[in-house]
Amino acid sequence: FYFFMIRPQMKKTKEQKKFRENLQKGQKIVTIGGIHGKIIELQETTAIIEVEGQNRLKIEKSAIALDNSSQLQENK
Repeated sequence: FYFFMIRPQMKKTKEQKKFRENLQKGQKIVTIGGIHGKIIELQETTAIIEVEGQNRLKIEKSAIALDNSSQLQENK
């Protein structure tokens, strides 16, 4: 049971935490709400992202789901 349910979830959580710690300015991301944007500024627990139309949003780092550039490469 542990190897089929708990272990994969723990591994995924660990990978997401590592990803959020290694965020960089200029990186394209997708939030858990589905918003696509580029990181303009990083702070301790928040990030300011630029979305289409040159609008800026301040979001929590925990709301960042994945790196958009890796998703774009997979879709090609």
